[in-house]
Amino acid sequence: MRARTLAFLAVVMLLAACTQAADTTTAPTTDTGPATTADTGTATTADTGGATTTTADTGTEPSGGGLLGDIQSRGSLLCGVNETVPGFGFLNADGTRSGFDIDFCRAVAAAVLGDPEAVEYVPLDAQQRFTALASGEIDVLIRNTTFTATRDGGEGATFVTTTFYDGQGMMVFTDSGIGAMEDLANTAICVLSGTTTELNLATRFVDIPYTPLTFEDNGVLQPAFVSGQCDGWTSDKSQLAGIRSAFPADQGGPEALTILEETFSKEPLGPAVRDGDSQWAQVVDWVVNATILAEELGITSDNVDTFADTDNAEIRRLLGLEIESDDGTAVFDAGLGLEPGWAANVIASVGNYGEIFDRNVGPDTPLGLVRGVNDLWLNGGLLYSPPYR
Repeated sequence: MRARTLAFLAVVMLLAACTQAADTTTAPTTDTGPATTADTGTATTADTGGATTTTADTGTEPSGGGLLGDIQSRGSLLCGVNETVPGFGFLNADGTRSGFDIDFCRAVAAAVLGDPEAVEYVPLDAQQRFTALASGEIDVLIRNTTFTATRDGGEGATFVTTTFYDGQGMMVFTDSGIGAMEDLANTAICVLSGTTTELNLATRFVDIPYTPLTFEDNGVLQPAFVSGQCDGWTSDKSQLAGIRSAFPADQGGPEALTILEETFSKEPLGPAVRDGDSQWAQVVDWVVNATILAEELGITSDNVDTFADTDNAEIRRLLGLEIESDDGTAVFDAGLGLEPGWAANVIASVGNYGEIFDRNVGPDTPLGLVRGVNDLWLNGGLLYSPPYR
């Protein structure tokens, strides 16, 4: 028995020696040289009254992995947008961009890169948007896009928190005498192709004879509508309000158009990212939630730097301020892969949800929209952020 044991140990020792020898053989590696990252300069950070609000330095090693790390290494966010809808996504005459959706692109950049201007805007029409998202041409789609089951399940897209609850409507010329959907029987209706609006129109008009005229973008649709090729223009009511607000004075201005009262669909609009990267989806999701939660907590772009001494634990967590823990004081980390103070940067850069809404589409803008369902849950609306803890 002892002889067999010694023989077994000898075999084990021999195998270990062979393994150790094999492990000393080093495979050749390819030297690709030092990696370089884009330096977008020094970003302005929010001063939270003495607390450290560190922003991502896009000239250093990224703090996140996956797409988050890629964006931080690149130093810019690729955001797919619209550029033909005033109030939401619009390319101004001076080459700048403005709108509700544009501000959310800037909010994501502020959170991830510490700089709301570190955005490369990629204009997309309705038919291009999901292809661009799936191919990696963009990092996030923030372009008045409706969250539906087939898009969520069949387009390789993951939708995050809704930023604007909308519904489809109809716009006509005020002097047309059209006051209800039934008045559009045997007429032509302009609609964008590749959108949920086509299906909604067909569903609503199943018992009303009509001729749909489809176009790829508003830049082509609007001249057709103005020239009388169609009697009605259907889209999300927010888009119609945007188009109406900027209707040329030489064509009668906004008063020349009327948006009919009826709303005949649900259109929850919000950002979408590619399937397969849960961390990136969580980041974009919490950027939206942060703007909603900031409004609920009374944090604005004007007062974000005044909370250093607050006793509100949720405000301290959200703004990256130190909180008491079992091990003393520490800065709360939700595990998103973002630098402390990311939400403070977002709020300082674009404001809370209410500020974004009022600035772009609210009652004092040409669109003149009221909050309605896009108000906080505390006020009877649908906006509700999970707690940041």
